[in-house]
This record gives sequence, structure tokens and C-alpha cells, in this order.
Amino acid sequence: MPGRHLFIRTVIAFLVLPGIFALSLPLVIGYVDPWDTPFFPPGIIVVCIGIFCLLWCIRDFYVAGKGTLAPWNPPQDLVIVGLYRFVRNPMYVSVLLVVLGWGIFFLSPMLLLYDVILFFAFHISVVKFEEPRLRNRFGTSWEVYQKNVSRWLPKREG
Repeated sequence: MPGRHLFIRTVIAFLVLPGIFALSLPLVIGYVDPWDTPFFPPGIIVVCIGIFCLLWCIRDFYVAGKGTLAPWNPPQDLVIVGLYRFVRNPMYVSVLLVVLGWGIFFLSPMLLLYDVILFFAFHISVVKFEEPRLRNRFGTSWEVYQKNVSRWLPKREG
């Protein structure tokens, strides 16, 4: 099990990255959106599912990868367990799910637009920066993983 310092860095990375993009900003956008309507409580279920998946991914980075979600303290080992068995970027998918949940809760067109913009920003970051870095760092292990697991949606069997 990784040490206490890594745990503290993991918590800080969670508060800084998803904490801002999936919690703080969506709440601000939801409250200032002039086109929102009264709250739609089922959106909170989507938020909770996204947070659960996000925490699962962060745990896998911590335990299996011996690192954090932060680019300044990435996992030391390639993480291919948990939700990473189904898609290569479940943490980003989880953040998008949380933001979608907030958009549903607030019935906010601005939050739905923010979610779309966030997806394109994530996609560009993954394709231009993360995947080349992973290829250089993990070599053949990354190539095999990339070949067998899709980037955003689980592959259909059959």
C-alpha cells in the first residue's frame, strides 16, 4: 500500500482538479445560468454515480498505479484494473458524468454546453499529450492496452 505522503498528494490532486472542474465550476455555472429552471432532483443520482466512479479511478491510481491523478505526480505503473479494463479514460468519463448530472439537476443549458466543451478539451489533451507520454513511458504494455481497450466507450463484444 502506498505511503501517507502519496495519500495526501492524492487528496490535494482530487480537490484541485475534479474539485474545480466537476464540483465548483458547475455549481457556479448552475446558479448563474439565466436559462435554468427549478431543480430536477434526479440529476443528483447521476452526480453520485459519477463521483463514485471518479473515486474508484482515483483509488486505482493510488493503489495499482502508485500515483495520483495529477500530471505532476502520475502513476508509476500503468493502471489497467477496475474501470480501466473497459475504457482508457474512465476518470474523464466520470467527470463528464458528474457535470452532466449537475446539468440535469439545474436543467441548465450552460452546464450542458460546459460538458461538451470539457469533453473536447479532454479529448485534445488525451490525444495530443497523455497518450504520447504513456506510449513513451510504458512502451509495449501501453500498445497492447491501447489496442484492446477503447478511449471513451466500452467496446462491444461480438
